[in-house]
Amino acid sequence: MNDRANKIIKVSVIGIIMNIFLTIIKIIVGIFVGAVSIILDAINNLSDAVSQIITILGTALSTKAPNKKHPFGYGRIEYVTSQIMAVIIISIGAISLKEAIEKIISPNDINYTYYSLIIIFIAVILKIAYSIFTKIEGKKLNSQNLLATSTDSLMDAFLTLGTLIAGLVVMLGGFNFEGYIGCIISILIFKAGVEIMVDAIKDIIGNRVDANVSKKIKDIINSYDEVIGTYDLMLHEYGPTKTIGSAHIEVDDKMTAAEIHSLTRKITEDIFLKTGIILTIGIYATNDISLETIKIKNYIQTIITQYEDILEIHGFYINDNRISFDLVFDFKCKDRIKIIDELKKELKNMYSNYEFDIVIDNDVTD
Repeated sequence: MNDRANKIIKVSVIGIIMNIFLTIIKIIVGIFVGAVSIILDAINNLSDAVSQIITILGTALSTKAPNKKHPFGYGRIEYVTSQIMAVIIISIGAISLKEAIEKIISPNDINYTYYSLIIIFIAVILKIAYSIFTKIEGKKLNSQNLLATSTDSLMDAFLTLGTLIAGLVVMLGGFNFEGYIGCIISILIFKAGVEIMVDAIKDIIGNRVDANVSKKIKDIINSYDEVIGTYDLMLHEYGPTKTIGSAHIEVDDKMTAAEIHSLTRKITEDIFLKTGIILTIGIYATNDISLETIKIKNYIQTIITQYEDILEIHGFYINDNRISFDLVFDFKCKDRIKIIDELKKELKNMYSNYEFDIVIDNDVTD
C-alpha cells in the first residue's frame, strides 16, 4: 500500500475511534436527560464511523495493482465510496428532519444538567477540530473521501451545537425550540450529502481539465525548440493520483523519424517528472514556409472566421494535391457536418486542383 493510502487510513482510524467514543458518551447522556435529539446525534456519530470504515475499504481497494481486467488500476473506486458516503449523509439528513418535525409537533420534557451540556460542548469542539484536520489532509492528499468526511464532521458539529443551544435555553426556562434547530441543521446535512454526491458523479463522468494544468503542460511542451505548437490535449483520471493523456505536437516535416523519436521521449519524460502525468505524443507535420502554402492557409483562416462555432484550426498540411487540417468546434455547434460540407464546397471553388481532408475536433481542454 502506498504512502498516500496509509495516511488516508490513519486519518480515518482517528475518526472511527473518536466517533465510537462520542456515540457511547452521547447515548449515555441522551438516556440520562431524556433527550431524543442527543440519542439521534449519537446514531449520527455511529454512521460517521461506518462511513470512515467505507473510506478505509475504498482506499485499500484503490491501491490494488493493475491487472489484465483492469489495466488502469482501481483508483476510481474512491469516487464510488464517495457516493456511498453521500447516500449515508443524505439518509441521515432525511431521518433527522423527520425526527425534528416530530419534536416540533410533540415536544417532550427534557432534564438537562450543566454536566451534560459540558459533555455536548466538548463533542462540538472535537468534531470541529477533526473537520479542520481532515480538510487539511484531504486537500494535501487529494482525497475526495476525506473532504467529504470533513464536510460531514462540520455538519455534525453544527447539529450538536444546535442541541447544546436548545439545552441551554430549556435550562434557563425558555422555549423548547430543539425541533426547529434540528430542522435547519437536517436540511444543511441533506444539502451537504447532495453536493458530495454531485461531485462524485462529476468525477466519474469526467470533468474538464483545469485550465492551469493544461497551460502548464502546453508550456512545457512548447518550450522545446522543435515544437511549433501543441494541440488536442486530452487527460483521463483513473483515480486522484493517476492521470493518463495524449497530445499532438506540430513539427517541421523535414524532421527524421529518429529525431521525432528522441523529441517525443524527452517530452514524455519531462511531463511525467514535472506533473506526474503519463502523456502519449502524436505528430502533426507542417510545411507552411512557401508563399503559396501561406497564402492558402491565410485564406482558409479568413473563411473560418465567418463561423462562430469554429474555435481553432490546426494540423494544417499540404502534401501534393491534398490539404488537410483539423477544426475545433464549440460544443454548442449542432451541425458540424453541414459546416464541413459548406467549407469544402467554398474551398473547392477557390482551389479546384486540391482535395480537402478536414477532421472534426472537440474543445476538450483550454
